[in-house]
Amino acid sequence: MSIAERVAAHLPYLRRFARSVTGSQKSGDAYVVSTLEAILADPSIFSKELSPRVSLYRAFLKILNSVPLNSHNTETASHPALDAVKRNLEILAPRARQAFLLVAVEEFAPKDAAAVMDTDQEELQALIDEAGSEIAKQMATDVVIIEDEPLIALDLEQLVTDLGHRVVRIARTADQAVDAVMKLRPGLVLADIHLADGSSGLDAVNEILRTLSLPVIFVTAFPQRLLTGTRPEPTFLITKPFQPENVKAVISQALFFDIRGRPEQPNLASA
Repeated sequence: MSIAERVAAHLPYLRRFARSVTGSQKSGDAYVVSTLEAILADPSIFSKELSPRVSLYRAFLKILNSVPLNSHNTETASHPALDAVKRNLEILAPRARQAFLLVAVEEFAPKDAAAVMDTDQEELQALIDEAGSEIAKQMATDVVIIEDEPLIALDLEQLVTDLGHRVVRIARTADQAVDAVMKLRPGLVLADIHLADGSSGLDAVNEILRTLSLPVIFVTAFPQRLLTGTRPEPTFLITKPFQPENVKAVISQALFFDIRGRPEQPNLASA
């Protein structure tokens, strides 16, 4: 089996990880492309001794960590979005953020996460503890949940509340969602795709983002429909059925990379 065949199934999830680590679709996807190019140029960086997924993520982090994320020389002019990312990156060290995401979001076993980061499990746990402590200090915010399944909505509400945030509205349709967000101006939106009346959570989010700039997390049973690498896609995504720690981690990351003052938002095509 070729390297391409071994990594193909893992690329959508690597893109998700890359976007969460860097805070943007553009930067995350660029690093993924660089990783694939590096593997093609030198196949030895894709270890045959590890599982394909571990080898792929390990190669990605080697590429990512070869360029300082906090370098002030990479941008020629100040920009509100870039300034916001830099401020947030100063709060949490890159390796701590990477360790946190590998275990809590990508659901690597600690042994495999340590292999991805080329470290041991003791240091990995220390990095995760550091990340958790820093992320817990983030400011609480109001949240609107767009979800038509009552049990799932209640589960999400409980998880959001456990983190210290406030759920100000649960919307079951696209119209309800747009109305709630425009009136309540929350700091975060959790959005399902297929809603009660057949309307689309994607359409609701597109309408919201034309007016407001705020982090959005999509919750879907079909992540492959959103993670194709061929069009504007969500930076933050939770796969159903979800694990509580996964949800908490993604919420923390979405708020961590909350970027205000963007001149425009990309339109997410309906799936």
